[in-house]
Amino acid sequence: MPIDTGVWRIDGGLKRIEPKALDLESRLEDILDEDLTIASPNWMVIGRQVRTAHGKFIDLLAIDSAGNLVILELKRDRTARDIVAQVLDYGSWVRTLEDIHIVQIYTDYLEKYHPERAEGASFDSDFLKRFDHPEMPDELNAEHELVIVASELDASTERVVGYLAEEYGVRVNAIFFRVYKDVQAEYMVRAWLREPTDVDEPRPKREGGRSRGGSWNGEYYVSFGHDDDSRNWSEARQYGFISAGGGSWYTGTLDALEPGARVWVNVPGRGFVGVAEVLEERVAVDDFLVEHNGEQIKLLDVPGLAMGNSETFAADPERAEYLVRVKWLHSVPLEDAVWEKGFFANQNTVAKPRAQTWSHAVERLKKIWKIQ
Repeated sequence: MPIDTGVWRIDGGLKRIEPKALDLESRLEDILDEDLTIASPNWMVIGRQVRTAHGKFIDLLAIDSAGNLVILELKRDRTARDIVAQVLDYGSWVRTLEDIHIVQIYTDYLEKYHPERAEGASFDSDFLKRFDHPEMPDELNAEHELVIVASELDASTERVVGYLAEEYGVRVNAIFFRVYKDVQAEYMVRAWLREPTDVDEPRPKREGGRSRGGSWNGEYYVSFGHDDDSRNWSEARQYGFISAGGGSWYTGTLDALEPGARVWVNVPGRGFVGVAEVLEERVAVDDFLVEHNGEQIKLLDVPGLAMGNSETFAADPERAEYLVRVKWLHSVPLEDAVWEKGFFANQNTVAKPRAQTWSHAVERLKKIWKIQ
């Protein structure tokens, strides 16, 4: 059951405002198209009334900041069995969409529903602007999510959604929007049936655009953006850290790492270079201490380090470099990085992959580096 939301008016005495059975679902598609952040700040509408190959129409199709697709289907007057079957059917079609299809859906959406924005627009530029990303994800539609939108659901539908999500790992959820009215105005509140899915973990696709989803193996993936002039892998090996900087999209996922977690580090374009145990949560580079000549000093005070050229918290907290202290269980120089066909790769700094390619990569690296 979602958390029940109550609204009370407190001026002139305490009075509860009861939700009204307005024409919410007929208006909600317009409301969500106007501003989808009321459902999730991590979504962007890319299609409306999208016709599938099966002759049905998806109410709203969105994309998240990792490039994964989100199907939003309004319940309207459909029964529990109908709405669940409908979103599953939509998912079977959406999983086949390639990049060219997604771009065409977005182009058609702008031309039909927002012609004032269509001229000169492009999917890539609008995506980068919406999510404040410096570059596009390596792959779109690596995963998709199914979301039922309603003012309420019957208990049977809630049980089915929970069963699919918990027993089979289907990314299905429901959002409830309820309207409250007083004499002067209308108010709308939102509640989720289940805790929203972590959307910053794109999963690689296999041929034909189908996801290779599975259970997470407990091992964290880390992308280390080596740069000779500012973020240098040899310094990370020597002083025991992984790091990221340049904006919250890069640094935010570092918060997933807690002491005791194990990370496997990949340098994009080179390969995997180390495995480590996390010792401390992330800190700004300004506050990261290391042992130098027998004493503890700030990393930035060590002379001659490339890291000294990175953005600091004092200069810009948003773009600052953040470090996570680790104990290397095994690490190699860049020239000995390990990469094999079929290994997992991802543009996020930290991820909890569920792809088979991730499990394969970890098992191979364990054998190569003799890690238990």
